Amino acid sequence: MRSGRFRGPRLRRLARRDDGALVLSYVIIVPVFMLVIMVIIQGALWYLAREAALAAARQGVDAARLPGAAPGAGTQAALAFARSDASGYLLGPSAASSATGAGGAATTTIQITVTGHVPTFVPGLVINIRQAVQAPAEKFVAP
Repeated sequence: MRSGRFRGPRLRRLARRDDGALVLSYVIIVPVFMLVIMVIIQGALWYLAREAALAAARQGVDAARLPGAAPGAGTQAALAFARSDASGYLLGPSAASSATGAGGAATTTIQITVTGHVPTFVPGLVINIRQAVQAPAEKFVAP
């Protein structure tokens, strides 16, 4: 009886049938893994851009609802916040405002809408973000 790893040419042929199986599995698994990682990162960037647009809209509403605020104060505050504090997460920000009166001139609702784009890994892919916040305008009355 021979002592050795393989006991003949037939066993050597059987052992060689799985040559390259590990490389083939890596060729399939690694791109899928990288794609999953990229989707997770893209999802995080989308979430951060959405939250940044929402925070900018809140900032704009807070500035616009103060008594005696200038007509464009809300959009200016929203754009200033988006350009300074959310510059890496929200690309190309723009803001629009609208005011509606409900039940007379005493109650007015102010709405600020902030839009922009999400930074992406894929060239040519554009993901738009739109967030709107509304709040009643503040008005002080004498007791």
